[in-house]
Amino acid sequence: DLATAARVAAACGVTDIRADLLPADKTAAVAALVAEGERVAMVGDGVNDAPALATAHLGIAMGGIGSDAAIETADITLMSDDLGKLPWLVRHSRRTLGVIRQNIGFALGLKALFLGLAVFQVASLWMAIVADIGGSFLVIMNGLRLLRPKA
Repeated sequence: DLATAARVAAACGVTDIRADLLPADKTAAVAALVAEGERVAMVGDGVNDAPALATAHLGIAMGGIGSDAAIETADITLMSDDLGKLPWLVRHSRRTLGVIRQNIGFALGLKALFLGLAVFQVASLWMAIVADIGGSFLVIMNGLRLLRPKA
């Protein structure tokens, strides 16, 4: 239904939606967007959606009402069939990428700092080991923030 698709898309920050298409039109629309270099997510629930799900960069199937072919083809399956979870999934994945970037930046920065200190013979091996263990602890704690629900 176009109204549901529009509401979910708006909540996810998606500006271009296609809904109420015939199976062949779904696959053609997804293939055309992929050919244009667009990143494409496809939400489907039927056996006729499997080709479009396979063509999309991200295939999302409805688990309870979805066909086996759609579920097996999709990258993600919403087991509760609740499209309202898609906006949360998008926000959480963006938040996860942010935390991953923070952790990589921190870890590489800490390594670079201690490499520089070692070159100038300011840091000892034990200082580097303690910093590495402490850095690992901070990276883990930063990652655990993802377990807290965010409003």
